[in-house]
Amino acid sequence: MKYLNLPNSLTISRLIAVPFCCYALFKNGGDDSSWRVIAWFGFFAVGLTDYFDGKLARSREQVTSFGTFLDPVADKVAIGAAMIGLSMQGKFWWWVTILILFREISVTVLRLTVIRDGVIPASRGGKLKAAFQSFGVGFYILPLPTWLHIPRDAIMALAIYLTITSGYAYFKKVLAK
Repeated sequence: MKYLNLPNSLTISRLIAVPFCCYALFKNGGDDSSWRVIAWFGFFAVGLTDYFDGKLARSREQVTSFGTFLDPVADKVAIGAAMIGLSMQGKFWWWVTILILFREISVTVLRLTVIRDGVIPASRGGKLKAAFQSFGVGFYILPLPTWLHIPRDAIMALAIYLTITSGYAYFKKVLAK
């Protein structure tokens, strides 16, 4: 019961919301602009909740090992579901989905292997990476005019760079011990 506080409940609600976001993303074959906007709002709400659960946990001194571990897992589930859904629809590159998911799974496995030394909290680079991934993938969910595809792709390129460099930093930190 000590894990059931408001911040952790928000994190759990993010996990529960992901299937509904995916439903909206695939509704009417995934080409219905109204449902794509609904999917975007759903994923946006999931991302916004990520911001608030951490802020609440710190301000209320309710940071738990459970929350520290589950928060990035919920992020990975949300971003992974969005990327896989978009890739299945041919609206996002599979190689980017695979690269990002490989990094996310690798870092999660790394965190699990060293958990006896304590949970590795998300770094600033990891948080920045998560923000750019969410922001970038969000632009692929929205039905944007083609003139916005270049800025959208540039944001995703930065997200890929941050994904690689923050993943490298995690491994470097752990292996240096």
